[in-house]
Amino acid sequence: MRYLISGGGTGGHIFPAVSIANALRELDSEAEILFVGALGRMEMERVPQAGYKIIGLPVRGFDRKRPWKNISVLIDLARSMRMAKKIIRDFRPDVGVGVGGYASGAAMKVAAKMGVPILLQEQNGFAGVTNKLLKDDAQKICVAYENMERFFPKDKIILTGNPVRQNLLEGKKQAGNGKKNLLIIGGSLGARTINEAIANGLDKLAMAGINVVWQTGKAYYEQYRNIDTSKYRNVEVKEFLSDMPDRYATADLVISRAGASSISELCLLGKPCVLVPSPNVAEDHQTHNAMALVNKNAAVLVRDAEAAEKLVDTALALIQDDAKLKELRKNILTLAQPDSARRIAEEVIRLAKK
Repeated sequence: MRYLISGGGTGGHIFPAVSIANALRELDSEAEILFVGALGRMEMERVPQAGYKIIGLPVRGFDRKRPWKNISVLIDLARSMRMAKKIIRDFRPDVGVGVGGYASGAAMKVAAKMGVPILLQEQNGFAGVTNKLLKDDAQKICVAYENMERFFPKDKIILTGNPVRQNLLEGKKQAGNGKKNLLIIGGSLGARTINEAIANGLDKLAMAGINVVWQTGKAYYEQYRNIDTSKYRNVEVKEFLSDMPDRYATADLVISRAGASSISELCLLGKPCVLVPSPNVAEDHQTHNAMALVNKNAAVLVRDAEAAEKLVDTALALIQDDAKLKELRKNILTLAQPDSARRIAEEVIRLAKK
């Protein structure tokens, strides 16, 4: 069987795509897999690192602030559609898998027109533009949240969850000093608002009698790496956490953005969390992701605009409240969707066999 997987632009699209490819390989050892991405975007580097071939299209997003720039965007879109047609004619995929992002729109639209069955994977609680545009072309749509009939035909929807890094389940709790452990993560680049709130709350964190692991992200590490370690002995500042499974296992509470992958990991691991949705994403989808948990009493929300004032106080009050932590842990575990990548891959293979 031949599988064409397309999408990217962010880690939130790329990681599920690679996980689905890995699951397809496990289920079908002779599978031929080809990725289609957008030139200059993250997938052009990450997908080959994962061991898969990728072809880049010159497709770009529309510039909503400067409409006059979109003439060249339309020209690149037309070129991308022509290239996608040639890729599909040469590769002859049995199924196309779209995970969202610019390239997914062009490649999956052309594949559907050429008679290739399409499966979409939507990571967020508020569907992305590309997947909404492709919903009529798709045979199946795998989603991570309930109530997605708002965006997609009900008979096409399969609740599978988002693929997560399976090694996260292998983490071991690190030996501590009997204190509670707070883990702060803002993504690989970092989250400005979260970092500023933590920096301004260091005195409160120092006095709280807890251990703090503060992952600043690449963009902010230099700014915060030289905190006074004699004053803030309980605060460990890291640019990146290579031992994420162990860090998660040790944490009593996690402060995080509300990206789809992060939320899926927190659900799978049953981690009480304070979510600070990024306001800088399309259609505010991180707030929708977070509210899906908050509405089931499975997470606490602090809005980005209120983080400077409320984030540290909210986290400190919560981490000392054992009953509330237990309640959040119990509720978030009910939202976990284990083996998501395998379940999606099984749906892809079913389509191919049809």
